[in-house]
Amino acid sequence: MLSCRYRIAVKLDQLRSFEAVARIGHFTRAAEELYLAQPSLSRQIASLEAEVGTELLRRAPAGVTLTAAGEVLLPIARRMLADAGAARQQLDELAGLARGSVRLGAPPTLCVSLVADVLAAYRAAHPGIELHITEAGSRSLVQAMDEGALDLALVVTRGAQSTAPATELVPLLSEELVVISSAEAGGDAGERGRPLGTGVTLVQLATMPQVVFNRSYDLRVATDAAFAAAGLAPTIAVEGAEMDAVLRFVERGIGVAVVPAMVVIDRPGLRSTRLVRPQLSRTVALARRTDVGPSAAAAAMQQVIFQTVDRLAAPGTELAERVSVVARA
Repeated sequence: MLSCRYRIAVKLDQLRSFEAVARIGHFTRAAEELYLAQPSLSRQIASLEAEVGTELLRRAPAGVTLTAAGEVLLPIARRMLADAGAARQQLDELAGLARGSVRLGAPPTLCVSLVADVLAAYRAAHPGIELHITEAGSRSLVQAMDEGALDLALVVTRGAQSTAPATELVPLLSEELVVISSAEAGGDAGERGRPLGTGVTLVQLATMPQVVFNRSYDLRVATDAAFAAAGLAPTIAVEGAEMDAVLRFVERGIGVAVVPAMVVIDRPGLRSTRLVRPQLSRTVALARRTDVGPSAAAAAMQQVIFQTVDRLAAPGTELAERVSVVARA
């Protein structure tokens, strides 16, 4: 007879296989991700379906989809896997922060600014902790938090944004959106080649060739909403780019772009000008779970995030005028 401990391990492997197939939608690719032979993966899924007494996945030539029972089991499986990982991590950390891991999520606009500073500080303080980063939109990150796929996430909020039941948002900072242009061209990316000056209005911005983000970006949604509210249509030079491409295109003088103020730090190829009338800003918040306590590694990450935010927006720093810390409870 199998021991109780071995039975639990088998069940977790079954759930891990089910989650991978459900997420990827393909048995072969899921097996490759899990470093399993496909027959082994198929047997695990079959055993799990036999255990629960119903079909969980529909197999078809075009891929795999969830049955109604599979839809019910998937979020439960993800929470169970996350809790098992948290338990394993807590045991690893009994000897201190010498081992363990942290799964942090953030949108691309934060990964190239705040997150880079946070990870550098955290890595210097806790070099033995593995860091896993997920880049996605804020809503996707909150959902991943609620399913237990992330320990923490930095997200962008607009107004009274609803969150998942098991996740809370802790506001961190308010950040201005600015207009960036090529520093090499002397800022001559404005209307009819005139320099941008000390401020750009939304009306002026609408006439300038712009490099705009993919529509999945929270930043693109916010700027589109601002133009629509003002009855304006932007002049688009390049559309659908990701963050790194937007910055490179602007550096080459292809057009201007609207980005968060923190993005421009340590980028000598870009020139930043304030966006005025109206001034646009966004709030960055820390998303964390409320139904389980953080691991020691995740708790340390929270502290590093708070300290980094306070340092970047401290009086006298380059960002002090464009980034302000939100009071935390």
